[in-house]
Amino acid sequence: MKRPELLAPAGSLEKLKMAIIYGADAVYLGGENFGLRAGAKNFTLKQLSEGIKFAHERGRRIYLTLNIIPHNEDLEGLPEYVSKLRELGLDAVIVSDPGVLKIVKNIIPEMEIHLSTQANSTNYAAVNFWYEQGIRRIILSRELSLSEIKEIIKKSPPDMKIETFIHGAMCISYSGRCLLSNYMINRDANRGDCAHSCRWRYYLMEETRPGEYFPVYEDKKGAYFFNSKDLCMIEHIPSLIKAGISAFKIEGRMKSSFYVATVVKAYRQLIDSYLSKPSEFSYDEKWSDEIKKVSHRYFTTGFYFSKPGGEEQRYDSCDYVQTYDFAGLILDYNTDNQIAIIEQKNRIFVGDEIEIFGPDNDFFTQKIEKMWNEEGGEIEVAPHAKQIIRIKMSKAVKPWYIIRKFNKV
Repeated sequence: MKRPELLAPAGSLEKLKMAIIYGADAVYLGGENFGLRAGAKNFTLKQLSEGIKFAHERGRRIYLTLNIIPHNEDLEGLPEYVSKLRELGLDAVIVSDPGVLKIVKNIIPEMEIHLSTQANSTNYAAVNFWYEQGIRRIILSRELSLSEIKEIIKKSPPDMKIETFIHGAMCISYSGRCLLSNYMINRDANRGDCAHSCRWRYYLMEETRPGEYFPVYEDKKGAYFFNSKDLCMIEHIPSLIKAGISAFKIEGRMKSSFYVATVVKAYRQLIDSYLSKPSEFSYDEKWSDEIKKVSHRYFTTGFYFSKPGGEEQRYDSCDYVQTYDFAGLILDYNTDNQIAIIEQKNRIFVGDEIEIFGPDNDFFTQKIEKMWNEEGGEIEVAPHAKQIIRIKMSKAVKPWYIIRKFNKV
């Protein structure tokens, strides 16, 4: 049975490192231009070089997105940018446009190229066409059922790798080919600047009654016609492995490092548990419970088992479910006095009940009895973003462990 690659998102260098430490086999990210997440911090060439070095030292891979749907002006500077990538040691680039594909092949013919989900590959004939163009890995459209994916794998060349999304936000439009954001506020989703207009509140107004807004009665606040639930395939990973899918992709370059670590770890543990003894595998609800501790919408299995119906949308709100806050990141730990040095991420108070977890353990819980600032002064609260604090831990911890706390709001 093939071991699938677990592919994680990274919108910053910290998230890249977090993804790799918590178990991702590979990370996909964007440079400062030519990708589809203009709102993410993204990577300078220097940061990209550092990230690649960090990944390669640990036997992991880095893929760079060049997957905008470019207009003529978007091609300006692309050949020069691609030339600069040659010496970095990237493992692959992700493209969606034939013109971009041609530019990359001309400048770096040895570069591995993956075809983005934005190319809308939905059948084996398209997959075989792209194979003839030199593509050896395709991220399929999200709009495919598992049975369709199986047929594509069966009717594709054996060395064509198939990648699918397993977790994260779903787009109401066909694999992201959307003009709504562009129409509403002149922000082009297909060039990396989506405003998520699909998740706004909408009302109905009759032509001869301007200014009179009629709610469509899902909720007194308004209606969320296009507000898709998040994809979550955590319970169905064994079925996807059996289908022969080569890579499992997690969405979320705009999400926090807390999200990346938590989601990657849950899928990593499940995949490893299943592959170690497939015949004895039993699903553990702890994996679902962990994933629900990061900010998320309600979950759906998308198109995998049937075409989405009315239950795949959330009509009453576009808010996230957020039961836990990312409280802190452990930077160092002194085994002699059990004091951890922590970078605060959200306000922490003496008396808080916190959970601590790392890539190599389940979480444990403790109450904060005392807390000190960077200068050693005792404090009752850490209110400042990225404030450095010290807390005595009830168990040994390591750098990159995460502190979270229950959100009482």
